[in-house]
Order: sequence, then C-alpha cells, then structure tokens
Amino acid sequence: MGTEADFFDHGTNDLSQTEMELSRDDCVKLSKVNEDLKIFKADLFAVLDREGVGKLVEMGVKLGRETRPELEIGICGEHGGKPSSVEFCYRVGMKYVSCSL
Repeated sequence: MGTEADFFDHGTNDLSQTEMELSRDDCVKLSKVNEDLKIFKADLFAVLDREGVGKLVEMGVKLGRETRPELEIGICGEHGGKPSSVEFCYRVGMKYVSCSL
C-alpha cells in the first residue's frame, strides 16, 4: 500500500452492492423473499452489514493506518445516518461520517 492518500472515504452503499452482487432495484424485488427466508438481517442499503461490508471497511482502516497512522478515514452515504452504523464506524477507528438523511 502506498503512502499517497490523505484520506479514505468508504462508499459503503457501493461496497454493499459489489459484495452482494445486488443493486438497490434487486433488493426491492427480493424484499418479500428476504422477509420470508430471513437471508439478510436488515436492508443492506439502510443498515451497514457488519459481517460483510463491515469486515472490508475494518480491514481498510487497519491497513490504511498501518501505512499512515494519521490517515483520515470515514464513510459516506446513507449508512452514516444510522446510529448502529455510526457506532460501528467509531469502534473501528473512523474519524467522520457523511450521510444523507
């Protein structure tokens, strides 16, 4: 990992789509199936999936700070508007959240 970045701004909604290979439209179409089968604990685009996307974010924080301890790290997007997601961000060492409400 290089030392050129001044900050990491994790786009957790985009990470959710990539990790699960699901778009927002797919999730809407599958919401009834998910509700019945309990595949996901919550809406992937409303609540940060700590076991999936959260692990990727946590790894980014850890590896980024190993290279640059003063690195500014945060998230942007809807996840930052949920208290449980903000708590997670704080716990893994992020400095800020940016969100839409």
